[in-house]
Amino acid sequence: MHKASYPDERVMNMAKTKTFDDNTSRYEMWFSRNEATYLSELEAIRDMLPGGRGVEIGVGTGLFAAPLGIKTGIEPSKNMRRIASERGIEVLDGVAEDLPFSDGSFDFALMVTTICFVDDINASFREARRVLKPEGSLIVAFVDRESPLGMKYQEHRMESEFYMDATFFTVDELVYSLKKAGFMKFMFNQTIFHEPELIDDVEPFREGYGEGSFVVIRADLSIP
Repeated sequence: MHKASYPDERVMNMAKTKTFDDNTSRYEMWFSRNEATYLSELEAIRDMLPGGRGVEIGVGTGLFAAPLGIKTGIEPSKNMRRIASERGIEVLDGVAEDLPFSDGSFDFALMVTTICFVDDINASFREARRVLKPEGSLIVAFVDRESPLGMKYQEHRMESEFYMDATFFTVDELVYSLKKAGFMKFMFNQTIFHEPELIDDVEPFREGYGEGSFVVIRADLSIP
């Protein structure tokens, strides 16, 4: 099995992992309290998923993987791994920059808001490409830095346990890094057009980006 080796990643991720270990209940509670927002994000992601075997990188507590039928996940937070396992997901301890899988293991990989917490975005995308089959897809869901919500999160990041250590990206920045990693074809969905706390009903997603704060990029390794 070929695996990339980043010996300092475990040390670099300690602070971020501790944050999620210490605040797992608050993490779960946010999605419960903002259910319509959560379901809006879920549907925008579901529309992008291809068939086949998938893995969620940064699976958290399994809130996305479980309803999307993804059975395998990677998660460095011990407390979050425990809850994801209870949701029926096989969760391995690991980080995006060093995935414990053989080359070409999956048809698709999913990252939901994980990208703003990785230490090396380019290494993460290279590893995702490595574990995908030749015609595989990587789906990256995130809060766009240039969106109203992204700007708000940045402005108040030091007030949040979760976003204090986060790095927010624009769509163009992620597409650039995905191209560097070898992805060739891109599709976009967007949702969350209002403040998350003010959304009472599921918001239909739209194609493209630039209006919704939550963007889903599907990046394919090959062009049909």
